[in-house]
Amino acid sequence: MNISDPITLVLSIILCLFLALFFFGWRRDCRYNLPPGPRPLPIIGNLHILDLKKPYQTLHQLSKKYGPIYTIQLGVEKAVVLCGYEAVKDALVNHADDFSGRAKVPFFQEISKGLGVLFSHDENWRVMRRFALLTLRNFGMGKESIESKISEESDFLVKKFRTYKGEPFDNTMIINASVANIIVSILLSNRFDYEDPTLLKLLKIITESIQLLGSPMATEKPNPHLYFTNENLTVLVRDLFAAGMETTSTTLRWGLLLMMKYPEVQRKVQSEIEKVIGSAAPQASHRKVMPYTDAVIHEIQRFGNIVPTNLPHATTQDVNFRGYLLPKGIHVIPLLTSVLYDKDHFAKADEFYPEHFLDSSGNFVRKEAFMPFSAGRRSCAGESLAKMELFLFFTRLLQNFTLQAPPGAALDLNSAIGFTAGPLPHKICAIPRV
Repeated sequence: MNISDPITLVLSIILCLFLALFFFGWRRDCRYNLPPGPRPLPIIGNLHILDLKKPYQTLHQLSKKYGPIYTIQLGVEKAVVLCGYEAVKDALVNHADDFSGRAKVPFFQEISKGLGVLFSHDENWRVMRRFALLTLRNFGMGKESIESKISEESDFLVKKFRTYKGEPFDNTMIINASVANIIVSILLSNRFDYEDPTLLKLLKIITESIQLLGSPMATEKPNPHLYFTNENLTVLVRDLFAAGMETTSTTLRWGLLLMMKYPEVQRKVQSEIEKVIGSAAPQASHRKVMPYTDAVIHEIQRFGNIVPTNLPHATTQDVNFRGYLLPKGIHVIPLLTSVLYDKDHFAKADEFYPEHFLDSSGNFVRKEAFMPFSAGRRSCAGESLAKMELFLFFTRLLQNFTLQAPPGAALDLNSAIGFTAGPLPHKICAIPRV
């Protein structure tokens, strides 16, 4: 070989690097027993077999070949994928501490710097999560004070819907703004008008960030007494704002779209609202005596499947799990879409079917595999707030409007591309009922 030739020299260096990476990876992995998975290619790993727009669909399909736990390689990084309710629950609940880490994905690290709560690690995550939960409770989460704020905001939302006088409109920014105002009221004791430029700019930034997180390429130690820095608290507020707005508003938009698609379900919900609530303002306590509406909201969350891949976890130590020895720090993908669409737990998993959450007598039935907020140590900190928002906003809108598709419009239930799987762009007609 003539190494004086520049091209030959470069190729030789690349070959050596490949060999070094291969043998280093082999020596490192030989101590562990990772589950089997598709054979990776150099550099790109298994990216070539993924649907890069909706990778969760490919990940779910692969479980049919490799089982409920398998290894996939995203670029040069290995990840263990967990599919189905039993595997995900086993990891996140039964081995909660072992799987409570957050994968150190470069894109996440770049936007968060390891701060805040969503993408932080170790003691910083524990301190910030405790602080977030305590602060949210102190500012009204789960109490009558926050219920009154949601009820008041739902009145503003109804008023805004009425301005369209039954004509078609896009509800995305309106619902985003309405839900965002609940977080604003908690964090800033204020609310924005839906057309406020500051709010619109903030919503635009958050929406773009969520879309970027959906890409599969979104490829000095702190002093423990200095967690409560301005920078850390700023990232925490951003995390709470993004998580508290995006997931709930996306679920609500799915709910309105599904009511247009299934008018018979909408009529049953409205009938229950008339029977239990009448023309009064909905209250959180009504949910216990409205089993059909409760079932519909649960099914909207299940079918909407808005965080299909979950946020990536990581093991906090070497762990024996289901016959495999997983190394500390390996990426773990608890695939929520495989739980919410688990046919062993939901008879008509691919359909919108509220009866998944009803017994033969029409009573509400809880399902263990209902995990839209994830589970374990990293489950959604704002779950109770989101449940209250969904019920109060949803019932208030259906109490006041019948939702219809614009004349001649086709209703597509495929999801848009992004980290959260929202509905495709569409318009609605909100026909006033009262």
